[in-house]
Amino acid sequence: MTEASVDAREPEPGQVEIAVRGEVDLANAGLVEQRVQELITNHAGSVTLDLGGVEYLDSAGLRTLFTLASRLELLQVLLEIVLPTDSPVRKAIELVGLGQVVALRIE
Repeated sequence: MTEASVDAREPEPGQVEIAVRGEVDLANAGLVEQRVQELITNHAGSVTLDLGGVEYLDSAGLRTLFTLASRLELLQVLLEIVLPTDSPVRKAIELVGLGQVVALRIE
């Protein structure tokens, strides 16, 4: 099975920072999505999703990001995705137009 880890912290009340590492594909995208959803409390006002540690992201992983963006939009929670300039998944995220739905921060 493909390995991915999801960790979170809340530096300030209502501000959730989630870091995903590893590979996100069809084998584990559902588990990654479930874990991310669990980490976002009802009191969240903003979510920063750091994908700097993601080495591989397939279409199931991209669907997970769009699902998260839709859910947070309904809840009126701001979502920002952080990607390193040289991230292997950056091009895929930009190609599918995710940046038109959520804020992308390229570092």
